[in-house]
Amino acid sequence: MNLPSESMRLDKWLWCARFYKTRSLAVDEIGRGRVTVNQQAVKASRELRVGDTVALRQGEVERTIVVQALSNMRGPAPVAQQLYQETEASQKARAEAAERRRLAPEPAMALTEGRPTKRDRRQIDEVRQGWGDRWSASIDD
Repeated sequence: MNLPSESMRLDKWLWCARFYKTRSLAVDEIGRGRVTVNQQAVKASRELRVGDTVALRQGEVERTIVVQALSNMRGPAPVAQQLYQETEASQKARAEAAERRRLAPEPAMALTEGRPTKRDRRQIDEVRQGWGDRWSASIDD
C-alpha cells in the first residue's frame, strides 16, 4: 500500500477505497450532496484525514464509515477494505434494507398489461385472420 502524507483529496480516496468506479463519479456524487465528512457538506477537493467520518450514499444504500488509512493507489478490494471501517449502525441499517428488498413483492407481478407473450400474440393473430385488409373492426357498408 502506497501511503501518502497525512491527508489526501476526498474524491481520490473514495476512488481508491472502491466506493466509486471512477473519480469523476465520486466528484459527481460529492457535488450532488450525497457525501458528507464529519456531518458537513464538502467539495471534492476537501482534504481527508485518518479518523474522519464519511457518510455516503451509493444508489439506495447509505453508509457511514470511519477512515482508517490513506492510499494513493487503487488496489484490490481486500486491500481497499482496510482503508475504512463501517460503523455498526450503518452495517445494521444496510442489513435491514437488504432484508426489506428481499421480502418486497416482485414488481413484475403487479403488471397486468404490457408486451404480449408469444401465446397472446398467436391468439391475437387468430382473431385478426378474418379481418382481411380492413384497419377497423367495424363493418363497412
